[in-house]
Amino acid sequence: MPIEPIYYYQDAWAFERILAHRPAQHIDVGSHHKLVSLLSKAVPTATVDIRPLSVTLDSLQFIEGSILDLPFEDHSLTSVSSICVVEHIGLGRYGDPIDTQGSIKAANELQRVLAPGGHLFVSLPIDDTDKVYFNAHRAFTEQTILRMFSQLELLQKRYIFDDQFVTEIRPGFGTGCYEFRRPLTP
Repeated sequence: MPIEPIYYYQDAWAFERILAHRPAQHIDVGSHHKLVSLLSKAVPTATVDIRPLSVTLDSLQFIEGSILDLPFEDHSLTSVSSICVVEHIGLGRYGDPIDTQGSIKAANELQRVLAPGGHLFVSLPIDDTDKVYFNAHRAFTEQTILRMFSQLELLQKRYIFDDQFVTEIRPGFGTGCYEFRRPLTP
């Protein structure tokens, strides 16, 4: 059985980067259940999703909520992830309302809750031009991604192209993995 390289690499990357910071608590927004379940065994973790979990773990707290209206105060979270999520927002695929600005609103909401010095881990499809893949996801140029998260400073970026996890962007469709931090001072 072949392994899906995007989930394999992005989840391993996010897991490693989050553990490197050893946050007192980590909040995940909408990422794959395997990532958050394993992460919860190493770091106190809560997951926010519009879709209820059908299973439970004592180590994982579930919070029903939307990436468009996170149930947290402004600048209150020190460690947040949203892996392979932002590109779906506003397309209706997961029960969310149709909204052409959905991904931008999701990026703004992730930035809103991030505390000064806090880390945000995201992955998004990248391509040579901004595109919508009907009823699936969006893809963005790296310039668009950096504009979407312009309140934050970029600490690390890695890329997945086909079955390779690399440090340099390439032409064509891939996935970008980004670690951002909110500056301590504006």
